[in-house]
Amino acid sequence: MSDDTPVSEKTGLPVQSVDHDDSEKATPQSAEWPSGWIYRVRKLGPLTLPYYASPISQLLIVAFVCFLCPGMFNALSGLGGGGQLDPTVADDSTVALYSTFASVAFFSGTICNKIGIKATLSFGGFGYALYSASFLCYNHTGNHGFVIFAGALLGVCAALLWCAQGAIMMSYPSEHEKGRYISIFWMIFNLGAVIGSLVPLVDNIKKKEGNVGDGTYIGFMVLMGAGAVLALFLLDSNKIIRKDGSKVIAVQQPTWKSELGGLWEVLLTEPWILLLFPMFFSSNYFYSYQFNAYNLARFTTRTRSLNSLLYWLSQIIGAGLMGYGLDTTYLTRVTRARVGFVFVFLVTVGVWGGGYAFQRNYTRENVESIPKIDWHDDGYGGPLFLYMCYGLYDAIWQTYVYWIMGALSNNSRKLAIYAGFYKGIQSAGSAITFRLDSLKVPYINMFGSTVGLLLGSLIVASPLIFFRIKEHVAAADDLKFSDETQSVEKFEQRE
Repeated sequence: MSDDTPVSEKTGLPVQSVDHDDSEKATPQSAEWPSGWIYRVRKLGPLTLPYYASPISQLLIVAFVCFLCPGMFNALSGLGGGGQLDPTVADDSTVALYSTFASVAFFSGTICNKIGIKATLSFGGFGYALYSASFLCYNHTGNHGFVIFAGALLGVCAALLWCAQGAIMMSYPSEHEKGRYISIFWMIFNLGAVIGSLVPLVDNIKKKEGNVGDGTYIGFMVLMGAGAVLALFLLDSNKIIRKDGSKVIAVQQPTWKSELGGLWEVLLTEPWILLLFPMFFSSNYFYSYQFNAYNLARFTTRTRSLNSLLYWLSQIIGAGLMGYGLDTTYLTRVTRARVGFVFVFLVTVGVWGGGYAFQRNYTRENVESIPKIDWHDDGYGGPLFLYMCYGLYDAIWQTYVYWIMGALSNNSRKLAIYAGFYKGIQSAGSAITFRLDSLKVPYINMFGSTVGLLLGSLIVASPLIFFRIKEHVAAADDLKFSDETQSVEKFEQRE
C-alpha cells in the first residue's frame, strides 16, 4: 500500500474506489492495466473471454457454486417432504435449518467481511452434501435426529454461503448492470435445480408412490460436494477490477469490533431498509405451501419430480425477464423501480388468485381420499401451469428484492450486511411456515397467510421504493456509515 492510499479514520483500514467518472482510469487495453494472469483477456477462437479477476467471471463461479449446492437442495425440496412420502421429518429438519439460518444470517455479513468471501462460500457449501446424506441414512435407518442435526448445520452453512453470494452479486457490477447480473446468477442457479430435478425424475420414472430412491440422494451428495470445492477458486474482492478500471468498494480485513459496530450503523444511517424487512420475511414463506401443500399433496411421486423440474425452469425465465427489464435503458432507474413495483403487485394478485381457485377444491383433511394427479391424467395441464407460475413468481420476487437492495448501495461491505438481514429474516419466515405445516395447519390458512404477507409487504415497502431509490449512489453517501467519506473524496481527488 502506498503512503497516500486513503484509510478509514475509524478502522485504520484502506478504502477502495467506487464508480466515478475519470478519463484517466485504466482499461484492459491501456498500458496502466495491472499485469498478471488474472487480469489477462484471452481469446477462444472468435470469442473474447473475460479476464479471471473481472466481476462477470467471479459471478459465474458463484453462480455455479449455487448451481451445485442450493440449486440441488432446491431440486430436493421441490419434491415435497425432501423426497419422503411423509413430510414430517423434512418439515422438522427444515424448521431447524431455517431457525439456525435466521440466527446466523444476521451476523453472516460480519463473518464474511472478516474471513473473506472465498472461505465463507466454501464452508457454506459443505452443509448441503451432509444434508442430502442424512436423507440417504434415513431411508435405511429411520434416524430422525440425524436429519434434524444436518438441517441445523445446513442453516449455519447456508447463511454464510448466501451472504457471500449476495455481496458479490450486488456490489461487483456497475450500477447500470445490476439487474443483468442478478438475472444471470438466478438463471444459472435455477438451472442447477432444473438439472438436479432430472436426478429424481430418472430415478423414479416408474414410481407413482413411496419415497425417492437412494440414487437420488447419492447424486445430490456428489454434486453438492463439488460445489463446495469450486468455491475455493474465487478471488478476494480486493483483486477485482471492473473493465472500466474501477474497483469494488471493500474495507480489507476489518476488526470484529468495527464489523459488529457496522451492523448497527447500517440501521442508523439507512433506517429505510426496515421497510423491506416484511418483503424479506415473505420471500420464502410460500415454499412450504408450494412444495408440501400443493406438489406433495396432490401429485404422484414421478409427477412431483417433473413438476419440480418445470418449476425451476420457470424460474430461469422469470429471472431473465425481470432482471433485464430492470436494467432497460428506456426508463430511468427511479421509474424502473416504480414500474417494477406495480408489475410485481399485479403478478402477485394474478398468480395467487389462480392458486385460490385450485386450493378451494381440497383440504388437508380430505386430501388423502382424493386420487393424486399423474402426468398421464386428463386435466394435468392446468395444475402444472399453475405450479410453473409459482416458480416464475418466485424468481420475479427474489430478483426485484435483490435489485432494490443493490440500488441502495454499491459498497460490498454494506451489501454483505444487507444480504445478511435479507437471508436472516427470510429464513425466519421459512422456519415459521414449515413449522405450521408440521403442525398440520389447514392448507387454506397457510394459503391465506402467504397471500396476505406478500401483498402487505409490498405496501409497507412502497415508500422506500417510490421515494428512496436514486439515479446514482454517490461514494460519499455510500460510505458515510463507516465515517469513510473524507477518505473516499481524497482518493478520488488523488486519482
